[in-house]
Amino acid sequence: MTDSAPQANEPTPQNEPVSPREPAAMSPPREPAPATAPLTPEAATPLPGAPQPVAETRPAAQPAAVTPPAEMAVTTQPAPAPAQRPGTHGFWGLGRRKSAVARVRLLPGDGEVLINKRSVDSYFTEVADRDAVTAPLVATETLNHWNVMVNVHGGGHTGQAGAVLLGMARALVKADPRHEPTLRDTGYLTRDARRVERKKPGRRKARRSFQFSKR
Repeated sequence: MTDSAPQANEPTPQNEPVSPREPAAMSPPREPAPATAPLTPEAATPLPGAPQPVAETRPAAQPAAVTPPAEMAVTTQPAPAPAQRPGTHGFWGLGRRKSAVARVRLLPGDGEVLINKRSVDSYFTEVADRDAVTAPLVATETLNHWNVMVNVHGGGHTGQAGAVLLGMARALVKADPRHEPTLRDTGYLTRDARRVERKKPGRRKARRSFQFSKR
């Protein structure tokens, strides 16, 4: 019968010698990357069939615009248009005021003014109306340079005088555009839109009430 006891010369697990812990293996230090060598002319030459690099092009810088000083700047104003030559029928102007409509015709002459084939003094009896008719000619100092023929109808004497004034001013601008600033400043080219206000119901006139009586 064999003995199952361990042999004397065999070490037991309890008596097995313990080896000290070995240190972890250290990784070797990394070597620095080799510096890239400069390209040689042979290396810079592209291979046949290889894609060609596209060279980046930048636009050239534009020189800054130099503005001249204020004292050197020259301002040019458009020259006024010269006077036009009258045609066969002269220069026409249409004027309106209240219910009156006037058609004015200018022809080169010595200053004769006819309204419905009558002179100004015989057609208008009021001095204010006579002065209004010739006001554009006096303002432009061309009273003795044009003959004026007017056909006017509708309205009263005040409305007809205002219509003739506007029509004459418009005709003068067509004849010579240089007169426009003068006529514009004096107000002769402005259409007067004032009219008689209508009568209101329950009132005697547009705003006049009936007389009030207590008894």
